[in-house]
Amino acid sequence: QVQLVESGGGLVQPGGSLRLSCAVSGIAFGVYNMDWYRQAPGKQRELVAELTSGGSTNYADSVKDRFTISRDNAKNTVYLQMSSLKPEDTAVYYCHAERSVMWSRAYWGQGTQVTVSS
Repeated sequence: QVQLVESGGGLVQPGGSLRLSCAVSGIAFGVYNMDWYRQAPGKQRELVAELTSGGSTNYADSVKDRFTISRDNAKNTVYLQMSSLKPEDTAVYYCHAERSVMWSRAYWGQGTQVTVSS
């Protein structure tokens, strides 16, 4: 059984920081590319950050220099460190796992709510 479980969301003031975690089980974590997506009400789900199994990273322009994605293969966990948070960062954040193999199944977590408000 495959599980991706996000945690760490909550309410934070503008300019504050949060660290999201995604604990993964049921797959060979080390061979998967890991991503963070987010979706705000009425908006399309967007890719925020990705970290490949080979160690390369990519970020959306809107979060570059504020967010950092990392992984701990010993704990089967991927993280998203978020700093200098803005109200427009408010969304449900989702963890995503995929392999760089055609036709391989991808997996999603249930999501964790991040609200940035004063």
